[in-house]
Amino acid sequence: MKKSILIFTLIIILLGGCNKSGKKEANSEKIEPTNPLAWADDAVMYEVNVRQFTPEGTFNAFANHLPRLKKMGVEILWFMPIHPIGMENRKGTLGSYYSIQNYKAVNPEFGTIDDFKALVDVAHEMDFKILIDCVANHSAWDNIWMEPHKDWYTQDSLGNVIPPVADWSDVADLNYENADMRAAMLDAMKFWVTEADIDGYRCDYAGGAPTDFWEQARTELDNIKPVFMLAEDQDHLDLLENAFHLNYGWTFHHYMNEIYNGIKPISVVSEYFEQVSTSYPKGTYPLQFTSNHDENSWNGTVYERLGDAVKTFAVLSFTVPGMPLIYNGQEAGLNKRLEFFEKDEIDWEHDPEMGELYSKLISLKKDNPALWNGLAGGWIEFLKTSEPEKMLAFKREKENNSIIILMNLSNETLEGKVELGEIETYTEFFLDKKMPLGGNAQFEMEPWNYLVFVKN
Repeated sequence: MKKSILIFTLIIILLGGCNKSGKKEANSEKIEPTNPLAWADDAVMYEVNVRQFTPEGTFNAFANHLPRLKKMGVEILWFMPIHPIGMENRKGTLGSYYSIQNYKAVNPEFGTIDDFKALVDVAHEMDFKILIDCVANHSAWDNIWMEPHKDWYTQDSLGNVIPPVADWSDVADLNYENADMRAAMLDAMKFWVTEADIDGYRCDYAGGAPTDFWEQARTELDNIKPVFMLAEDQDHLDLLENAFHLNYGWTFHHYMNEIYNGIKPISVVSEYFEQVSTSYPKGTYPLQFTSNHDENSWNGTVYERLGDAVKTFAVLSFTVPGMPLIYNGQEAGLNKRLEFFEKDEIDWEHDPEMGELYSKLISLKKDNPALWNGLAGGWIEFLKTSEPEKMLAFKREKENNSIIILMNLSNETLEGKVELGEIETYTEFFLDKKMPLGGNAQFEMEPWNYLVFVKN
């Protein structure tokens, strides 16, 4: 982090002038919480692309990285689809992970089902939790269901099976009006919980399947073991009422890109969290990310989208409400778009500084309940600054823990004041330096700089 100059010489404002009344509790007076599992309260999620993770591209080769990820502090491992990939209408040489040929089998490219079970067992021994992708909206054209059960698929007026959208030519749309298909999909979901002891699902295109299906799935899976459920969706908030614990924070992801590129003002940050606080069912929250497999492959690396503010927005994604996500390779400064349908390995030696940053951010989150997820953490209070077009300032508090974040979200050096209220002693996390904070304090900050203050 670039060095900042902090100036604390201005007059301390009276305690009564500090705007405490404007603080809003997260998700107040909303639908009863879905009670996220306790281990998720302070967890960070890590996305695993098995094909690109190692030269071998196998479960066994990935297992060698578990000690490193454990040391880094990751707790939840989400595996992109592990199933066999269809051959019919395949895109590229190896095809899309999301074109599934058999929901109860493992892609031989990655190993065997016993290899996957062994990986889950080792990961559990190391206190990881395992999610796998559930692709319930569509399957491969040569899925084992297609020939005997054509009626399980959506058809046009001539009886031809159709894709969900024209561009998704390698997959066929599943028909959720067919009760037998629903039962088979639910059976496949139960299979991996029962046979491999996974801890939950990241559900692809969750809005493409009916809410009542997901609610039934959640109920029946929970009867086997409590599962943690992530919806790849942002538009259908009813999915969060009884089926999912969290969804995608796409809007905030796009805002980060747009703030960096001067398209959106900083004010959209507070507007976004106002919307979350009033619309999300109580106890649910968004997944926050600067990258994932779709963003990296199709929209660009974080360096293409966020330039010299990559670290700044990584810090932001870890300190706002929601669970942070790390896409594999980000901790090594992943600076290329990974090919989606071909073998394209991650360069693990590119930038060790990013690994140090993510390790510190995970430690920051786990050690400070104010930053925990959902109801376990504190909500976000935005602080008034003298440079609202450049400086973002906010506070999160939980019991005796308080975090203050200051960021220069511009490409210019700024001198700005922040209204901080009663003077108290904080420690700047990255500098490991104690200092008094309070009053109408002034800060000089270099472009895209950030400060994280902690008080316990």
